[in-house]
Amino acid sequence: MSDEAMIVDGTGSVFLAGSYLVKSAIGESIDNETLGGATTHSEISGVTDYKFKNDEECLDHIRNIFDKMGGQPSAGFHRAAPAEPAEKSEEIYGLLPADRAKPYDMMDIIRRLVDNSEFEPYKDLYGQTLICGLARIDGWAVGIVANQRKIVKSKKTGMQMGGVIYSDSADKAARFIMNCNQKRIPLVFLHDVSGFMVGSQSEHGGIIKDGAKMVSAMSNSVVPKFTVIVGNSYGAGNYAMCGKAYDPRLIVAWPTAQLAVMSGAAAANTLLQIQVASLKAKGEVITPEAEKELLDRIKSRYEEQLSPYYAAARLWVDAVIDPLETRKVLSMGIDAANHAPIEKAFNVGVIQV
Repeated sequence: MSDEAMIVDGTGSVFLAGSYLVKSAIGESIDNETLGGATTHSEISGVTDYKFKNDEECLDHIRNIFDKMGGQPSAGFHRAAPAEPAEKSEEIYGLLPADRAKPYDMMDIIRRLVDNSEFEPYKDLYGQTLICGLARIDGWAVGIVANQRKIVKSKKTGMQMGGVIYSDSADKAARFIMNCNQKRIPLVFLHDVSGFMVGSQSEHGGIIKDGAKMVSAMSNSVVPKFTVIVGNSYGAGNYAMCGKAYDPRLIVAWPTAQLAVMSGAAAANTLLQIQVASLKAKGEVITPEAEKELLDRIKSRYEEQLSPYYAAARLWVDAVIDPLETRKVLSMGIDAANHAPIEKAFNVGVIQV
């Protein structure tokens, strides 16, 4: 059902049933190449349109096909002349602490991703655990929503932990996302998020309605969304920052990424409490040594599943990329998305204030 069908000699094959099934079903003995290889489909059946000696020749032909295609209406995303970051891009490798619990300044990463290292912050003194602002990546105008990992101080609530989404930061991000939709500016989400703030103070402050406001604005966005998982991406924070469940055009991870419902330590301690309570209910006595052994076993098993490679193998992310490839990947994604004009009106529905 493709417009053009290509096949590589010696490696490509197409058939409704392979040689073993054919033998089993009707008793015919035939090899796969004769049954449905490149020569069969290019010279006998007519199933394929082009036959090539190798993959390189096939890829060159695909480029030639696209080179001749006519233009289509674009979405109109704004692009200026591309420029490299003013800060050295290679320095991005040394910016993340080896200990993922340690704070760092996400702006150091942003300045090594955006053109001329120029970034226009939005409400930069409010809701500081989320960085929102406008920039260009390879010439394309983008709205960036990123988790700030520094410890910051709010004049309203005091100290706030980096990587955590609070009511004020969710409120800010919701409005920024809506602004980008009004202006037709693609959104880029940079993850290093532990989740939303919990506890009585946050609940009484309305973290649920403010978090829902951000999720609503993000999930109803009509501009293309691109997600880069830099570090942690845990729980509802993954959702709010446009995780896989919210259909970003591209979602990629750095090798430093971790994806899960919660961190390995938090998950292990939670699961441990459940298992210990279950054993105690059965009248079993748990020694501190046995408890530690159980914790280590749970943590080891859980941390294997945090890996970005584990996620990529299950299509939870589209690719694990070299951090230096981030600009290129985002630029290619926006370029592709620009060929799909926005036809749906932006409607976030009813938002609690």
